[in-house]
Amino acid sequence: MSNTKLKKLIIVGAGFAGLRALYRLDEFNYHFEVTVIDKNDYSLERPALPEVAMENKPVESVHITTPPQFRRYNAGFIQAQVKRIDAKENKIVLDDDTKLEYDYLILASGAVKDYDAIKGYQEFGYSVCDDKEAPKLHERLKSFEGGNIVTGAAKSEFGHRVEAPNLKAPCEGPIGEVMFMMDYRLKKEGIRDKSTINVFSPSKIFFEDVGESAREPVAKLMEEKGIKLTTNKELVEITKDKVIFSDGSSMDCDLAIIIPPYKAPSYISDSGLGDDKGWVPTDKNMKHLDFDNIYAIGDINALAQPKLGHVAINQADVAISAIARAEGLSDEEVKFNPEVFCIMNMGGHDAVLIYSNALYNGEYDMAWHSSLAKFMKLSFDEEYHYTHGHMPPDYTVEMLEEILHHFGKRK
Repeated sequence: MSNTKLKKLIIVGAGFAGLRALYRLDEFNYHFEVTVIDKNDYSLERPALPEVAMENKPVESVHITTPPQFRRYNAGFIQAQVKRIDAKENKIVLDDDTKLEYDYLILASGAVKDYDAIKGYQEFGYSVCDDKEAPKLHERLKSFEGGNIVTGAAKSEFGHRVEAPNLKAPCEGPIGEVMFMMDYRLKKEGIRDKSTINVFSPSKIFFEDVGESAREPVAKLMEEKGIKLTTNKELVEITKDKVIFSDGSSMDCDLAIIIPPYKAPSYISDSGLGDDKGWVPTDKNMKHLDFDNIYAIGDINALAQPKLGHVAINQADVAISAIARAEGLSDEEVKFNPEVFCIMNMGGHDAVLIYSNALYNGEYDMAWHSSLAKFMKLSFDEEYHYTHGHMPPDYTVEMLEEILHHFGKRK
């Protein structure tokens, strides 16, 4: 770490994308002096948050303590928030005005969940989007005796500097989990007949990031379970007994479970690094369009559509391969391959696996409802936590993709 010839590489953020980048850099630790900056000393295992809210999973079990991993991978760690970036001077400024120089900067700090953009959310709203909101919902469910449940995603806005699908809801997978897990929970507690579950989407199509072959099985399950869907509804307010939309319509509501709007961290725009909505514009190597030594991966990247962990992992691999090539360390080129891969917990023994690249006119689009899909989700969650944020080995991912490619071919 004291070798001044090492290139200084800073990673901002230690979520899916940031940890993946750190672990991929291990192959080149002889060349880089790596520092990770994050506001927390843990990484949040977001895919397990619905289980915290609905299934009494301890919130501590979705925290991955990161400093030991940083030491293991010879990376420095600073627990702080970024105030701004001086891209022309290759310096990053922290919230205490500490300045750090870098040769390469990887932005992986994710999206901000803007709960305050929804009037009434703080008084009447609930969510599964972070480790404060999920336990809050869990406590509310302890006293819930039935009623009108409304769940859906608020509209998010994205810029126009790069070519990417302009989704109104950056990820509706958590809504799928909420509606199915809630149905299971209410039945288990004997109050399903006292309750309604209504789902809204700001888009014309629920699950607009996949194709018909993936949407149809989900729609069929919703119909079988009496879950009602309304599209083209942009949430603006939550009251004690209603949710209100921008067109003036409303739904009776005793419990609102919401995915809030996503927005980019303010330091991106404050540093002049964002597009017209604050997201980081990059080429398909994840390199900033204006600065050759700045890369962005995960939700913060304008190309990350939809915004989910599978895309973040791919972007991290792309960025590290690009930096390695730029430094003459490798000839390998990892391609940007945006696709949807997620498993929605349905409660009990069931889950729905969705695999699709239809949003990008790809060849695959499927939804698979199975107890085996539930086993896969639980296994992934446990392995990800036990291995401190490592993804499954590459060969197992390749084997799974071969199977999914066989069964998921679009008709």
